[in-house]
Amino acid sequence: MTETMTIQVNGERREVPKGLNVTQLVAHLGLTANRLAIERNLEIVPRGQWGATLVSGGDRFEIVHLVGGG
Repeated sequence: MTETMTIQVNGERREVPKGLNVTQLVAHLGLTANRLAIERNLEIVPRGQWGATLVSGGDRFEIVHLVGGG
């Protein structure tokens, strides 16, 4: 059995497997990484750091889809 931890995603509590990085979290949530902006604990996580940024229990994420237009 996989151990889990509780985080918040867009204000909603979620149980996710321990040991995920942000890239893996995006995949776990079923999101497409293109055009996403991610904030972790009130700080933007640059896309280049997603793989190196580990998700910890109690983290609070805001994930938004960027929409283009004009």
